[in-house]
This record gives sequence, structure tokens and C-alpha cells, in this order.
Amino acid sequence: MSTSPVRPVPAGEIERWDLEADVVVAGFGIAGVSAAIGAAESGADVLVLERTGGGGGAAALSGGIVYLGGGTRLQKACGFDDTPEQMKTFLAAALGPGVDEDKLDVYCQGSVDHFEWLEACGVPYKESFWSQPGWECPVDDSLMYSGGENAAPFATLVDPAPRGHLAQVPMPRNGDQAAGHVLMTTLIAKAADLGVRVESDVRVQRLVVDETGRVVGIVATRFGAPLTVRARGGVVLATGSFAYNDEMMQAHAPRLYKRPAATVEEHDGRGIAMAQALGARLAHMDACEVAFFCDPQLIARGILVNGRGQRYVTEDTYPGRIGQLTMYQNDNQAFLVIDEQAYEEGMATPTSSPQLRHQPTWVCGTVSELESEMGLPAGTLVSTVELYNRHAESGADPVLGKKAEWVRPLRSPIAAIDLRGMTGGFTLGGLQTSVDSEVLHVDGDPIPGLYAAGRCTSGLSAWGYCSGISLGDGSFFGRRAGMRAAAK
Repeated sequence: MSTSPVRPVPAGEIERWDLEADVVVAGFGIAGVSAAIGAAESGADVLVLERTGGGGGAAALSGGIVYLGGGTRLQKACGFDDTPEQMKTFLAAALGPGVDEDKLDVYCQGSVDHFEWLEACGVPYKESFWSQPGWECPVDDSLMYSGGENAAPFATLVDPAPRGHLAQVPMPRNGDQAAGHVLMTTLIAKAADLGVRVESDVRVQRLVVDETGRVVGIVATRFGAPLTVRARGGVVLATGSFAYNDEMMQAHAPRLYKRPAATVEEHDGRGIAMAQALGARLAHMDACEVAFFCDPQLIARGILVNGRGQRYVTEDTYPGRIGQLTMYQNDNQAFLVIDEQAYEEGMATPTSSPQLRHQPTWVCGTVSELESEMGLPAGTLVSTVELYNRHAESGADPVLGKKAEWVRPLRSPIAAIDLRGMTGGFTLGGLQTSVDSEVLHVDGDPIPGLYAAGRCTSGLSAWGYCSGISLGDGSFFGRRAGMRAAAK
């Protein structure tokens, strides 16, 4: 972590402004580009300060899922009914406890409009649905389940509906350029069309406040040289999470310390610290998305057991939920028990993540032998498999509720994949903001002139996660931040 000062600079100490705009946005990932577009569409002169040589951030490297619902055009085209109320009921259960009800309500009610806005920005969507389990869609379909909506324990809350919206990817794929690349290049091009200016290789350092306490600018550096930037209307922080800030990780999210995934090194918590120096309130700093590094096509076909040989999660659910339960409740102890037929079937399916397809660690003729090879307490795995197989003979899983299509008795030869420690992820907590993306002071009032969105804020997630929530709330509340800042 940088030891440079983060306390605000009084505007009276600024001798001259090197750059200025109505709205100044720090960061050019999904939240930053959405803020820039939102402000520009509102008539503001917009300047983006980007730390790297170009925009995109973690979003451009991601699978590109945007979590939207409530009855989008794409959902309807693929034959699914959804309402904002159903969407909210699911998310309140999947993302809680402690979810921000006001934000959740605004997000769900505005989800259809937000999808239409993304389309209006030029983001392409194909009217096709990917039905298989997976972290990402390996083809060019644009709709998928991405939060365990159709799996236990959520499937009976409301009628399941897929809400993972992906920009259509040109086929065949060009290397690792997934839907996130398409999404971000499209939005960055839209920002350019609107006249948004971008200054690259700029590191934001401190906020500038006037005599009333209003944020009126940023002090930054470019290649070590100071740079002062005036914001006539407001500053939007879109600087990412604190996953690469060792001090903050040890203090708030120690289980993920030194285990970053699906994030970038620029996510060092600087924006959070700058706002904290003004008295900003934080929320859910211990919340984390937890990736589980194994192909869901394999997981769904076997059973996951912990260090005591017991099942602990339905295997066909959202893999991020599996990751959280593995790390938080089972001390990162996980093994996938699978037979030869199921393993071969899983390996034969399309994938966008071949690195997640592990070879078996142990292969044995009987479950008892496998249990011994794995070093599990005698009788634990044997009893677990016996119980699972007893009900699987009739296609049922009354213990955890795995869907019948994935339930089949495990036969010999049988194997296990050692998945201990196969977790990583990024932080979900940060600055507490209003529904209009105003950064809140510890006293609950907005800090004048300061807005934030994306992973430097505490968004929709309070504990749980769904793939697409980061790009969803980052773009949704980023757009609102830009519009709000432009209105001042």
C-alpha cells in the first residue's frame, strides 16, 4: 500500500488547476465508464482519470455477466417470465443478510430500463439461452443462470428466472476476449462518441475540498509529477476494491488475504481511503465474492465433501455460493467425489475455462479404499456415499436438494479431486452510498460533491453473491452517480 498522504487538500492551497471539467471520474472500469456516459448524456463536460494506459479495468477481463431481470426484452425473447418483485425476493435471500433494501428496490425496479440503456449504448445481445452450469457461457448465448436461482435452497422462493445477461461474443472467440471485453469496448466507444475526455496513467492521491467542505477536485500524479484537477459539479470515485491492499485485507477480509481472483492490481483501496479521510462511512467490509476453482460441469455430476467426509452444499448451485460455504464454513476443506462415467461426461462438455478441469487426485475400486487414500475418518465417506446412492437410485436428493437431472448413483471405479484451498476472490465492501450514489458521511449525510460506484462502494451484496452483481450495480449506480454529479 502507498504511504502517501490521503487527507484532503484545502482548495485555497491549490495555486492553479491543470485540468478541469464539470464531472471528474476517477477510474475507467464498468462504474467509471457508466458514470462518464451518464454525466455526458446529462449535458456535462466529463473528464476521466485512469490509472493505466487504457480503460476497461477488471470488467474488461471478466466473463461479462451483468445481473439484470424483472422482465427484460432478452428474458422474454428466451421464454422466461420475471418481475421486479420476484427478482428482489431472490436477491434479498441470496445477497443477505444485511442487504441495503432501498438500493435493492431501486435496482430491481430499474433493471429493465438499465438493460434498455445498455442496448442503446450499443451493447449487443443474442436472443439465446445457455442452460448448462458454468462460471461463464462458452458460446455466444446471452442469457444464463448466474446465481443459483434454479437450485436449492432458492428455487422454491419464486419461479426461477435466469438473469445473467452477457454481451454477444463473436465466434470463434478471440483468445480470452469474453463478454466483458465486448461490454467494455462498446461502452468506452460510446463515451468517446459523447465527447468524454480521458487522461491516462494518472494516479489519484487526495481529494480537494473548499471552505464549506464540498469536494471540488482531485490531486493526482502522472509519472510522479503532480496534477491538479478541478471538478465544477462533482467527483465520482470508481477506483475498484481493496483486494490488493494487504493492510486493508488483513484488517477486514483476512480469509482472502493473498488470494485475489477476478480482480486487478489497481484495486488497492486508494479511493476508499481518500473518502475515509473526509469521514466517509463504510459498510460490509468483510464481505467477499469467493471463486471456487473447479469446473461446475464436474461439480454438478459428483458430490462435494468436506474434511469430515460430509456433503455441505448442493452441487448444482451457483459455484460462488459453493466457494463461500467452502471457505467460510468448512475451512477451505473440499473434495469432489466422482465416478468414471460422470467425470468423462463432464469433461466432454464445452467450457470457457479449461484450467478448471482438474485430473483426479485419487482413483480407487471402492469407496472404502478411496476414503482411506484421502485420509478421511473411517466410515465417514462410506456412509455419505451410501446415503447419497440410496436416494439417487430413484433420482432424488432429499438431504440437500440437488436437481434430479444431476442425481445418479456413484459407481466404481470412483475418484476424488483434492480441492482444498481452491478458493480466491475479491472484496464486496466499501464506501456506503445513497441510492443516488452520494458518498455518506459517518453522520449519515451525503458528503457534498462526492459520489462513488462499483467495488469501491458497498453495493448490493451484503454477504452472498451472484455472478453479474458487480457489473450490474457498478454500471447501474455508476450511471446514477454521473447523472447526479452532472445535475449539481
